[in-house]
Amino acid sequence: MTNPGKDVEKRERIVKRIAQELRDGFYVNLGIGMPTLVANYVPPGIDVILQSENGMLGIGPFPVEGQEDSDLINAGKETVTEMPGTAYFSSADSFAMIRGGHIDLSVLGAMEVDEEGNLANWMIPGKMVKGMGGAMDLVAGARRVIIAMEHTTKDLQPKILKKCTLPLTGVRVVNTIVTEMAVIQVTPGGLVLEETAPGVSADDVQRVTEPRLVFSPNLKVMEI
Repeated sequence: MTNPGKDVEKRERIVKRIAQELRDGFYVNLGIGMPTLVANYVPPGIDVILQSENGMLGIGPFPVEGQEDSDLINAGKETVTEMPGTAYFSSADSFAMIRGGHIDLSVLGAMEVDEEGNLANWMIPGKMVKGMGGAMDLVAGARRVIIAMEHTTKDLQPKILKKCTLPLTGVRVVNTIVTEMAVIQVTPGGLVLEETAPGVSADDVQRVTEPRLVFSPNLKVMEI
């Protein structure tokens, strides 16, 4: 049986760490699911503009209960808030922005990532799916792609693999992987373990990661 409180703690650790990658002036797309939570943890003093592929530029944090506006939704159909200067446009214009290389950072979830930076994040085995949505465009058009995911499946099998087994969303598109256990950079020389969560050793991370990790000489503890 899973522990809902523990799951929330894992997700918060992941999205808080990813929020540290935001830089002033960035245009950022947050994928459906866990990545949308990054909007709640934008560091003070950092001005980022969050974009949603359904045609919204200037997404704010999630609304507090009782103040939701059903007309303001992100691509995952969750209610959101708007920031001063928020703009609305068609999804065609939204994808022109994405495909034109105007997104500095895309944060996406994943079912699998492999050591070459290949990504599989749209097909769930055994379940009916409508398609991959805008993920293929996002990984191809964004200047940098960060994956937000739990390190293992529910039955503790690795999600970071030597080679993806599911249909690919993009080939060699992932730059950084952030899990509840680690921060890993995808490099031509392999997967470099740069940070481990408090109380987690590099060997702990390696045990649940299929490819051989390169331990950074500057390996440090993740700060949240």
